[in-house]
Amino acid sequence: MKDKTLIMVVDDDPNIAQLVKLYLEKEGYAVKTCARGDDAVNEFHKDGADLILLDVMLPGIDGWEVCRQIRRTSKTPIIMLTAKDDTFDKVLGLELGADDYVTKPFENKELVARVKAVLRRSVPDMPEDTTLRFPELSISIEQYEVIYRGSVIDMPPKELEVLHFLASHKNRVFTREQLLEQVWGFDFFGDSRTVDVHIKRLREKLTDSEQYGWQIRTVWGVGYKFEVK
Repeated sequence: MKDKTLIMVVDDDPNIAQLVKLYLEKEGYAVKTCARGDDAVNEFHKDGADLILLDVMLPGIDGWEVCRQIRRTSKTPIIMLTAKDDTFDKVLGLELGADDYVTKPFENKELVARVKAVLRRSVPDMPEDTTLRFPELSISIEQYEVIYRGSVIDMPPKELEVLHFLASHKNRVFTREQLLEQVWGFDFFGDSRTVDVHIKRLREKLTDSEQYGWQIRTVWGVGYKFEVK
């Protein structure tokens, strides 16, 4: 079991959990299931997992809180399972650090495809020196840490990755679609509003940055850039 990729399926519907388990095991994955949110957090901290399929509506604590708690200590990929085809729910999951979402009811083949896609993206090739430094700002993709004005800024993984990508290509403009492709992967199933939400959150956390000679700027009709003067 240790040689296999371990996936944790967290869903309180036993029929869905067992069906997903069956499909994933046929693909060669090891699978463990949990029916409660609090149990999922405990099991994850005890045994870990390589990817988590996480339902939103759970007894104990809901999927959003499970995601929050796991993201405090781990970058393990999380795919949210939601019965609501609602943009707010999708964006909330992504803001909390989820890597993708699937709306119920879903085709099992599509779910397996998304699992494979997220697992491929979860081991990116990183350069040796991954820390970027600007006045009053440092961004470490290796430690997943942003320091602004001498303080560590709480930032979900995808926010940090957007910031790191833009800052790695200072003064270059990227469209929303290019950012989706570069940060989330070409096979991400979201839409361009996801980028807008992440940029908005970054600006709220990096207030008054223009006084230090850099800022995240909107290029109207095109996209965004990390401008350094």
